[in-house]
Amino acid sequence: MHKYLILEKKVGETPLSCAEDYRAQHPELEGVAMAYAGRLDPMASGKLLILLGEECKNQTAYHGLDKEYEFSILLGIESDSLDVLGRLTTASTEANPASSEVSPVSSAGHFGFASGRPAVNTGDTSLIVAAQSFIGLITQPYPRFSSKTVRGKPLHTWTMEGRLDEIEIPTKESTVYELELITTETLSKEEVVRQALEKVNSIPPVTELRKALGNDFRRVDVRQDWDNILNDNSLPNEYHIARFKCVASSGTYMRTLASEIAKKLDTVGLAWSIHRTKIGTFDAQSLSWTRTF
Repeated sequence: MHKYLILEKKVGETPLSCAEDYRAQHPELEGVAMAYAGRLDPMASGKLLILLGEECKNQTAYHGLDKEYEFSILLGIESDSLDVLGRLTTASTEANPASSEVSPVSSAGHFGFASGRPAVNTGDTSLIVAAQSFIGLITQPYPRFSSKTVRGKPLHTWTMEGRLDEIEIPTKESTVYELELITTETLSKEEVVRQALEKVNSIPPVTELRKALGNDFRRVDVRQDWDNILNDNSLPNEYHIARFKCVASSGTYMRTLASEIAKKLDTVGLAWSIHRTKIGTFDAQSLSWTRTF
């Protein structure tokens, strides 16, 4: 038996449901222990490393692997979960007239480590300049909706209980090796809401309340928030989406990175999409993968 396998998790699946669906299609795995090494949020997709059998005992050995992602940022709207599956607020055009009108970028730019030093190789746009500040060693707060444990309880539980003021949200150091602006696009407000609700509705109904984050991921309220945006005539009719490729060390949250890049542009933003494309060991000096899954 192989030590591990790589699955492609879809948007709307949890790592557990992805693994169990695969098991159901492969009778030879009945009764075989399975454990994922590096989870993906329900709204994220891409490569999921699944350990098999005795290799599950070595799970911690896989926790430090570097990752490559393609992720996109929806500018002008933010959420408490930092992705489309959260309670929403929008940029205030009155407080900051430019906040929801970030100019689209016409040319892509790439920057990363060059002989150990961050460097811009091409392009000179506001998005590239904003993102460049995150190259190298960074410190990120854990998302409020994450499984990071504080005083014996996951952060998402502290959040849902309304008790975040009782704790200090922990931070984590990680390294961003490469960040490449792939493209930008502009969508109508109607199309943004349509696509967002499609993502939100991709999760099967959660009927077991003990497993539900805020009762079925709070989707009654989340859907209403998106509907409110659709019907708010004071909001822009168009929104910009910027798509990046990112190579980073283990534990770098793309949701947080998306939000922080938007802040550098004096606006708000959320992770519109997150897709993991590679798992392995990245050589920062040669800008190449020495081992991939």
